[in-house]
Amino acid sequence: MSDYEPYDDDETPGSATGGNTSAPKRSRRRRFLILAAQASASFVLTFVLIMSALLVFDTLPRLKKVIDQADAPLSMTVMDANGHIIGRRGGMRSATVPLGELPPYLIKSFIATEDRRFYSHHGIDMRGIARAMWANIRAGRFVEGGSTITQQVVKNLYLANDRTLWRKSQEALIALWLENNLSKDEILTLYLNRIYLGGGTYGVEAASQYYFGKSARDITLAEAAVLAGLPKSPTRFAPTNDLALAQARAAQVLDRLVDSGALTAQEVADARAHPATISPRASGDGPQYFVDWVAQQVDKVLPDAKGYIVVHTTLDPARQAAAETSLWNALDKADPKNNITQGAIVALAPDGAVRAMVGGHSYRESQFNRATQALRQPGSAFKPVIYTAALEAGFTPDTVVTDSPVTMGDWKPQNANAQYVGSVTVAQALAKSINTIAVKLADRVGLANIDKAARDLGFTTPLQENLSIALGSSEVTLLEMTSAYSTFPNEGRRSEPYAITEITTGDSKPLYTHAPLSTQAIPAEVARDMNYMLRGVITGGTGVRAQLGNRMVAGKTGTSQDSRDAWFIGYSANETVGVWFGNDDNSPMKHASGGGVAAPVWRSYMLVAQKGEPYVALAGVNRRTQVAEQEPSESMGNFFGQLANLFGTAPRLAEKRSEDSWGNGFRRGGKNVGSGRY
Repeated sequence: MSDYEPYDDDETPGSATGGNTSAPKRSRRRRFLILAAQASASFVLTFVLIMSALLVFDTLPRLKKVIDQADAPLSMTVMDANGHIIGRRGGMRSATVPLGELPPYLIKSFIATEDRRFYSHHGIDMRGIARAMWANIRAGRFVEGGSTITQQVVKNLYLANDRTLWRKSQEALIALWLENNLSKDEILTLYLNRIYLGGGTYGVEAASQYYFGKSARDITLAEAAVLAGLPKSPTRFAPTNDLALAQARAAQVLDRLVDSGALTAQEVADARAHPATISPRASGDGPQYFVDWVAQQVDKVLPDAKGYIVVHTTLDPARQAAAETSLWNALDKADPKNNITQGAIVALAPDGAVRAMVGGHSYRESQFNRATQALRQPGSAFKPVIYTAALEAGFTPDTVVTDSPVTMGDWKPQNANAQYVGSVTVAQALAKSINTIAVKLADRVGLANIDKAARDLGFTTPLQENLSIALGSSEVTLLEMTSAYSTFPNEGRRSEPYAITEITTGDSKPLYTHAPLSTQAIPAEVARDMNYMLRGVITGGTGVRAQLGNRMVAGKTGTSQDSRDAWFIGYSANETVGVWFGNDDNSPMKHASGGGVAAPVWRSYMLVAQKGEPYVALAGVNRRTQVAEQEPSESMGNFFGQLANLFGTAPRLAEKRSEDSWGNGFRRGGKNVGSGRY
C-alpha cells in the first residue's frame, strides 16, 4: 500500500485515521449557510408578497367607494328661512373650484410650501424624504415632513391619521395608484379642494370664505400665503386664533415662493408690506349659536348622515337682526358698575319654529349657548308654572288669597319689598309677583302637581323637590322657559321647539322633512286664564316696561336671588320671546331686575318683530270677570272668605280645617277651592 491514499468524504481530516478532516467541515457549513440564506430569502419574499397582496386587497377595493364620497365625513351648509347661507358645520366644504379658476399665486404658494417637486416625482419623493430627515436630525426634533401633495391627498381622503407601518404602506400604495390613474392637475385639484385648513373648513374655497369673506378666486397674494401656511398646523396657524402668528407663517410662505423661484422678491413685496387680515364677521356671529344648535338637531334626526347636506331652517333673518341689535345694544351700553356681561334671547312661532336665537354677547369670545345650554334660576318667571297647577287644581284668577307672613320650618320666604298687602285675587298676586302667595299656592297644590304641570308645559330639566321652586330656585334653560310660555297663547296646545324644516343632499334630494305636531298640554280654559293674568303683569304689574301700545301682549318678569339672573318671558298671539341677563360666573348683578333690564330688551325686539303683523287678541283677556258670573251662594262664600282674611282668622298652612271650603268657592272640574285659608 502506498504512503498516500485519498480519504473518503465521510472521513474528517485529522481524524483517528490520521487524515486531514478540516476541508469537508467547511464545505458542509458553506452549503448549510447557502441553504439557510435561500430559505430565509424565500420566506421573506413570500411574506412580502403575501403582505403586499393583503395590502392591495385591503386598500384598493375601498378607493372608489371613498372617491365617490360614500363614507365622507358629514359636511352641512345651514340656510335661513329665506334660503341664505348662515353657517357651515361638520367639515365646511364648498363646491369644487377648478384649478384654472384659482389665482396662479395661490397654487404656487401651496406647491412652494408643501411639495416643490410635485410635478417631477411619481407620488413619493425620496429626495424630499431624505431632505426632511436631515433637517429633523439637525434640529434634533421634528421640523419638516417628507410627504408629497399626493401623499397628503391620500392621508386626508382615504386613511386615518394613525402613524403605523401598515398605514404608511397603504399611503405609499395609494399614492402610486393615484399617480397612475389621475393627472397631476387632477391630484392638485383634489388637494386644494379637500385639504383641511382650520376652523372646520376643508378646501381653499371654504377657508377663503370663512377667513376672508370672499371666494378663493378673488383672494390676494397675502391671503393666499396665509392659506398655504395652514396645512402644517391648521389650528395653531389659523388667523382667527392668532392673527400675528398666521401672518408670520405667511411671511415664511412668501420666502419659499422666492427661494423656489416661483415668484420674485418684487412680486411678493406688496404682500409683505400689507399682511392679510381676517374679514370682520361680527354681523354674522349671532346666528352661529343657532347654527350650533341646528347641528345638534341634525345629529338627532339623521344620526347616520354622511357626506354633504343642506339644512333648511326656520331662522327669520329680520327677526334675528332685531334680536342681536336689541340684546347687544343693551349689553354694550350697560354700566360696568352694574356687572351685566351676558345675555340671551330666543323667539318662537306658535308651531315651535325658532325664529331668532342669540346665545351670548360674542360668539367669537364664547361659543357657549346661553339660550339652550345655560341652567339658571328663573326666579319669579317660574311662577306661571305654579299658577297653572293652581288653576288646574280649581283656583281661578278671581280667587281671593292673602299676602301674609309664611313660615315653612326654618324657611321664611318674604316679598321683595318685605311688605304685605293682605287680601288680593290670584290674578293680582301674579301681576304683583307676590312671593308669599306663590309659596302658599305651591303648598296647597302640592309638589307632584307642580311637577306634572312643568312636564306638561315642556320642562325636561329635573326640578327641586321643595317649595322653594315656587320662587324659581330650580335651574332651567331659557329655551325651556320660552317654550313653556308659548302654550298659553296657543289655547293650551304646545309644540316642541324646532329649527329644521328640511334636509337635502347637495343635489336637492330630500333626506328629512319636519312634520309639525302639537299636543294639548293644558286645558284651554286654563290657558285663557293664564293669558288674562299674565296680561295684567304688563298692564299694571312688574312688566309695565314691556308694553307695546295697543298691541295685546302678556308675560312675566323674573329676578333670582341677589340679582344673579334677570328674565322676561312674554308673548303676543303669534310669537313668544324669552330674554335673560346674567354672568357666566354666576356673580350678582347690580340694579338689575327682570322688569328693569330684560323687559325693555323684549319690547325693543317685539317692536320690530310685530311690525306689520296682524292684530290678534289673546284668548281670555277680554273675558267678563268671574265675580259677575257667580251664583248667590258663591258670592256669599266670597264675602265670608274676605271677612275671615280681614280679621286674620285664616288658618295656618300646616293645618287642615273645615274652612277649606270658604272663600270664592269657584268650582272647576268638580273641585271646591277656598281662599279663606289663605
